Amino acid sequence: MSDDQTQTASAPQVLVCSCDETMEIDGAVLGKSLAGLTGSDAALPVFRQLCRSQISGFEAALDEGRPLIVACTQEAPLFTEVAGERGAVAPMFTNIRERAGWCEAKSGATAKMAALLMDATYDSAPAELMTLTSEGVCLIYGAGQATLDAANRLAGRLSVTVLLSDVGDAVPVGTADTPIYTGTIARASGTLGSFEVIVNGYAPVVPSSKDELAFMMARDGAASKCDIIIDMSGNPPLIAEADRADGYFHVDPSKPGAISDALFDASDLVGEFEKPLYVRYDPGICAHGRSGKVGCSNCIDACPMSAISSAGDTVEIDHAVCGGCGNCSASCPTGAVSYAFPSRDDLLSRTQRLIGTYSEAGGRNPVILFHDAGHGGPLIAAMARYGRGLPVNVLPLSVYTSTQIGHDLMAGALASGAEHVVILAPNTRRDELAVLQAEVDLTNAIMTALGGVETRVQLLVEDDPDVVAEALYGLPQIKGVAPATFVASPQKRETARLALAQLHRSLPDAPEVIALPENAPYGRINIDTDGCTLCLACVSACPVNALADNPDRPQLAFTEAACVQCGLCSKTCPESVITLEPRYNFSSSILSPTVLNEEEPFNCIICDTPFGTKSSVEHVVAALSGKHAMFASSDQAKIIQMCDNCRVIAMNEHKNPMASTERPRVRTTEDYLMEDAESKKV
Repeated sequence: MSDDQTQTASAPQVLVCSCDETMEIDGAVLGKSLAGLTGSDAALPVFRQLCRSQISGFEAALDEGRPLIVACTQEAPLFTEVAGERGAVAPMFTNIRERAGWCEAKSGATAKMAALLMDATYDSAPAELMTLTSEGVCLIYGAGQATLDAANRLAGRLSVTVLLSDVGDAVPVGTADTPIYTGTIARASGTLGSFEVIVNGYAPVVPSSKDELAFMMARDGAASKCDIIIDMSGNPPLIAEADRADGYFHVDPSKPGAISDALFDASDLVGEFEKPLYVRYDPGICAHGRSGKVGCSNCIDACPMSAISSAGDTVEIDHAVCGGCGNCSASCPTGAVSYAFPSRDDLLSRTQRLIGTYSEAGGRNPVILFHDAGHGGPLIAAMARYGRGLPVNVLPLSVYTSTQIGHDLMAGALASGAEHVVILAPNTRRDELAVLQAEVDLTNAIMTALGGVETRVQLLVEDDPDVVAEALYGLPQIKGVAPATFVASPQKRETARLALAQLHRSLPDAPEVIALPENAPYGRINIDTDGCTLCLACVSACPVNALADNPDRPQLAFTEAACVQCGLCSKTCPESVITLEPRYNFSSSILSPTVLNEEEPFNCIICDTPFGTKSSVEHVVAALSGKHAMFASSDQAKIIQMCDNCRVIAMNEHKNPMASTERPRVRTTEDYLMEDAESKKV
């Protein structure tokens, strides 16, 4: 067998179906578009009922032993069952029906189908995992008899404790299957397997309670731990972003169905559970602080779960509490916090693969639609089933959470050929979209300054499929840049610079330098050199080495490409002569250091070694010589003009060279009394 035949035999086979001819699929175009994947440019056979009358076609493909990609998700359970019965590996599934074929322009959807099939084969690097352990210790918190009833239903599966926020209509129990207390939770924190609660008014039930529940020995500040919390109190959630908090259930007590769902889900939370580490953190490039001064606190301010806290010059991330919203990654100016589910380079590579395959298959005016899988997926399905479907040029890209998208990925999609980028987010996340909106505004500001259309990126916060469809069909057609592929970098700023450089080259008459909004992560610093003493405190404060000194002479150099506008240099400067200027410079000069301030060095009067700036030494000599007791004579003043080594030698070789002139004798009370007595004699 030749190498080509071997490669074809191991390449995946793609099976597509028109779903009873409700889609128009051009097998010849698909075959050519996927030749790099399948190893052949032959037309793909298009089945009509692959899951029913033509199931033999699927079985025959299984028997060939090649990896299978089936363009159907609705019947994935059936295909998986058939594969298992034949001892074959289960296929990979992707949805081209709701996302492409069921649309207004059916005949034009083939290019998008090719792109979606190609995207399905992309193998993203998996995120690291951590283990959460729960022993099933469950706290049910709520009012009245409904809380006791819920506890009784769960008592046989978990170790349940009841905390009544209000006794209400609760009646004494005949058999104490669960401990019962009353109290109000003042504070709760943690995650599955490690919750901590502080309870005020905490009191156990009196065993002799007869016609109504009674409690005794109430106290405030009682602390306890549990693995699971079911909150039926009807109060605001105890945990921020409750729907993301593993092991915490915030239930409306007026909805029996919701209570049953919570009890059912909680009953399974015993044992060890793997949780993704949603983000990675590199403290080496963190701009949080230096020497006790805070520069950047974007990630701390943006985290809705309070999973990030200051740890001095760096930050700490509690991965067990982290809900994976991605705000920290999107807002981090250096990329010290980066999303890992998927990673930045994987997501940009998928974007480029979608746009590239779509364009090569004849697609035009590509639009990238980033959306949460759990939110955008059902909306797209509803648009396809009951409306016009997605526009034929809108390429949906499902992510874990849309809030992970930063300006680097937005610019990367535009530089890769996207006409527009639309980010679809649910209304339930509206309160945590400030960071995402700021990243959208930054990208649009850059595109506007470059001479492009004002709004190339849109944040669409919507739950109504009809409104989403109207917005997508209403996007203006503009001329995007030619599709381009550049190697994505794991580093945020490098990815952004590669993308922005590509956009700058593609847009005619684009300016070399553009102004950016306040708090943008790019720019330069300006120094009032008249007030700068070249103390170089700013150099030691800079967390990204954008500022540097010169070991051979008094000099301050600045590399604009490295500056993240954290402001630590400005906050550290004792003379307050540093200001920030947010801007983006497309010139290659920003990669090289430029001198912001320098002076002539002052050479030691003994060994001629430079040890300070001429102006500062002369200023000190003028201020102290003959005016300070320690430098009253010219010989004593020369000590100021010596380097450290010569100063020590001079002090040892001369008799007390630092001795001052005779100080006036301290006047005492006795002196004043004597003067008073003398004046009286006169």
